[in-house]
Amino acid sequence: MHKSFINMIFLFTMISGSIISISSNNWLGAWMGLEINLMSFIPLVTNLKNSMSTEASLKYFLVQALASSMLLFSVIIMSMINSMNIYSMEFNLFNLILNSSLFMKMGVAPFHFWFPEVIEGLNWMMSMILMTWQKLAPMILLSYCITYLINYSIIFSIFIGSIGGLNQISLRKLMAYSSINHMGWMLSSFLISNYYWMMYFIIYSFLSISIILLFMKYNMLYINQTFNTMNFMPINKFIIFCNFLSLGGLPPFLGFFPKWIIIQNLNNLFLITFMVCMTLITLFYYIRITYSAFLINYSMLKWNNSYIYSNFMLSFNFFSLLGLSLCMLIYSIF
Repeated sequence: MHKSFINMIFLFTMISGSIISISSNNWLGAWMGLEINLMSFIPLVTNLKNSMSTEASLKYFLVQALASSMLLFSVIIMSMINSMNIYSMEFNLFNLILNSSLFMKMGVAPFHFWFPEVIEGLNWMMSMILMTWQKLAPMILLSYCITYLINYSIIFSIFIGSIGGLNQISLRKLMAYSSINHMGWMLSSFLISNYYWMMYFIIYSFLSISIILLFMKYNMLYINQTFNTMNFMPINKFIIFCNFLSLGGLPPFLGFFPKWIIIQNLNNLFLITFMVCMTLITLFYYIRITYSAFLINYSMLKWNNSYIYSNFMLSFNFFSLLGLSLCMLIYSIF
């Protein structure tokens, strides 16, 4: 009870740090909010009984500390240049450093190398927070200072996120590379409007939470566990793998909706073509896993009735699988 209360305090502080960073009207306040968020997330990640989580927390701290120092350094130098009313190539250079620090904080390619390794050492709850909430503040800060570096980051993120998941057997690493791929799509939505980024981020977070809750329920860490788990009922297996396809962006699932909106509104034919082709690779390995799971004959206990009867999980999965029609209706109205 005492430990859970302390964890709740750290969680509240972590959320407060992100809100401080988002609502700040200067870069120093934004940096302070990111530091509060970092220093409250580290104790949540660290588990002295698990050496992998301790290693992951150390890696996360070192990378985030480096990114924070780059952020603070670039902001101080740019403020000095701005106070002297000098706009030169050096200002653009430090703006690129600022962008790079935010990319590193989010785990966006080509600054992504720490992200799958850290995810591999975390439990599902911390992985879910790292893949959703921890990306919110850096993404909003990035929208204030977009440079041409974002185009290269979009290409790298979608390419690495698609290729990196091909031979993975760990579900956590698979979700990490899927997150990198989705980050590329989210960055491309910045080229259109912040509204489309917000819509994509909400739907991506919704899909990630829905599938991670299922992994937590069945304590699954590797792909072969999705085939061999004895307590799967057919409807549960169907829901899990349809969530995979929805996360990959296959119609008629909800995950297709934000990609469809970006394809319609992005005025860059080369970028759209590249993004769609690379995302087809992601769909390939999702469909390969799903196809194998549906066709493999598995044993099931006759008296086992392990259906997903939780109203919370049912509602999440219902909207994940059938939310496209609802979103299309809303989009046509507005």
